[in-house]
Amino acid sequence: MLAGASVTDLIDKRYSCRTYADTPIAAETQRTLETFLAAHNTGPFGSTVRLALIAATEADRLALKGLGTYGFIRNPMGFIIGAMEETPERNLEDFGWILEQIVLYATGLGLGTVWLGGTFTKSRFAQLMDLHASEQVPAVIATGYPADEKHALDLFIRRRAKGDHRLPWAQLFYEAPTDENKKDAFHKPLLEDRAGRYAEVLEMVRQAPSASNKQPWRVVRDRECWHLYLQRTRGYAPRNALLGVADMQRIDMGIAMCHWELTAEELGLGGRWEQADPSFETPNDLTSYVVSWVPGEAKGQL
Repeated sequence: MLAGASVTDLIDKRYSCRTYADTPIAAETQRTLETFLAAHNTGPFGSTVRLALIAATEADRLALKGLGTYGFIRNPMGFIIGAMEETPERNLEDFGWILEQIVLYATGLGLGTVWLGGTFTKSRFAQLMDLHASEQVPAVIATGYPADEKHALDLFIRRRAKGDHRLPWAQLFYEAPTDENKKDAFHKPLLEDRAGRYAEVLEMVRQAPSASNKQPWRVVRDRECWHLYLQRTRGYAPRNALLGVADMQRIDMGIAMCHWELTAEELGLGGRWEQADPSFETPNDLTSYVVSWVPGEAKGQL
């Protein structure tokens, strides 16, 4: 990931930074980050993202004012923008995976970051990317050097979003029955001491950022396989669609996949993503299968 930096350390260190120092990003740091962007633009499902690091201007900062709490972001020095085709299946999961990898890399370079979700397709950010008719900008990453002291507004917003809190294991991770019972996969919480070497992988997924801190991922252990599900927040996706906002909870799933894969790789836990829906009965109509992690030899895209 980054010489001398542990993935788990980067995940622990990363936070949603909303107040930045009035210091431009060093030219060498910009070049290093841009090189990483150029080499890491394809996700596990095969979608690619056009990426750019741009220096923030006053016009860019003003463009944030209409985006709710994003208007409270103070003094970002740059933005990482991603544009991608609207149609490929699982494209937003790929987007989350790609951009979160960049977020962690930027953290290792000493930069602060914050995810921005909004109506970007007709925004100034889309203009800067010369957006094609078939493309969208699902989210933007603000970046820069964190201010020496967190602004009181940072702490207020973070408390409102419950950014310092995560759902407990018992609400996120489950253990399927060892028989062929398809009905009880979400009934038995997976205890941390039964997760073995994957305990740290699961904890890093638990620490992943998500829109409004909803943490929509659910994981079911099925013998050696791990099945990832999206449990939507009721009313969240339809409301966003009406506002022209990308489906952020699908992006959240890609972020969780990124934390999973990078942590597993660091721990020497070989594996690969596969479409292997076990057809478990889900707890409600808000929960749907996304992808499975199958231990073994790693391979290419899905």
